[in-house]
Amino acid sequence: MTFAFHPKRPFTEDFRAVGGEQIERAIAMLEVQPEGVHEAIHDARKGFKRLRSLYRLVAADAPLFQRQENARFRAMARSLSTFRDAAALVENAGYLRRHAASEEQQLALDKICSILASRRDRIAEDEGDLDRKIEETIVNCRKAHAALAHVSFHDGRRKSARRLAKGWRQTLRRAARARAACAASSDTTLFHDLRKGAQDYRMQLSLLREAWPSAMRAKRTEASELVDVLGHLNDIAALMSLVDERPDLAGNSREHLLSNVAARQDELRREALKRADAVFLDRPRRESRTLELLWLEAGR
Repeated sequence: MTFAFHPKRPFTEDFRAVGGEQIERAIAMLEVQPEGVHEAIHDARKGFKRLRSLYRLVAADAPLFQRQENARFRAMARSLSTFRDAAALVENAGYLRRHAASEEQQLALDKICSILASRRDRIAEDEGDLDRKIEETIVNCRKAHAALAHVSFHDGRRKSARRLAKGWRQTLRRAARARAACAASSDTTLFHDLRKGAQDYRMQLSLLREAWPSAMRAKRTEASELVDVLGHLNDIAALMSLVDERPDLAGNSREHLLSNVAARQDELRREALKRADAVFLDRPRRESRTLELLWLEAGR
């Protein structure tokens, strides 16, 4: 099975199957760790994001379940985040280096990359309780699986289509509010909210792709490109937050780093807004109504 609903299946059965597969995959990755512990953690955390997006789609019909499980998966992801966040900072410094505007900026970012890589490696060595955190996460995944087995919905075709349309509309409305806020301000938090909205939309496009596979695939590609741009913005903000807390990380390279970051952030914000305008082109009510009709037709 894949991360997708099928319009001809009973909704409760389908929902449990899609969610259960993600939970089981996370457990398997954390237990087996086929590509190493940190790659397993990264894969599991991506699964938790998919699950949170899945559950938000049905929040109106299962509000208590959604709130409880959203909190559970968020806490699990955070408990495993230390090394991954450190590794992401190294990757982002490398990204900034590739976009350096001068040799001085490149040299400054070379130094910062080296310092951040050493920091990442120290964090990996110091994570003595990582095995315990992984075991706790596996236990919580099994609890999440048990909770999923008890959630149920009205399985009527029209009721299911309306449920999905309502969740879709809420996703689009959150994204629209974030997009409008970003157009009026360069605040990092606002662009982070837009990123979360775009991530939800991308994952829900995957969930409902059977409604219109070719169109959903194209739209998902656009949403993924937007998420990538916003991801770079988010990572730059995290890097600069760390540099503010630890000025020694940049040292004499701080001025060159700030120059590079300011230029890159400006470019990324403009690109993000342009892409968001294309991704979230239709009005939420209109698009969700279209989705409802497509889902009903696909289920015939």
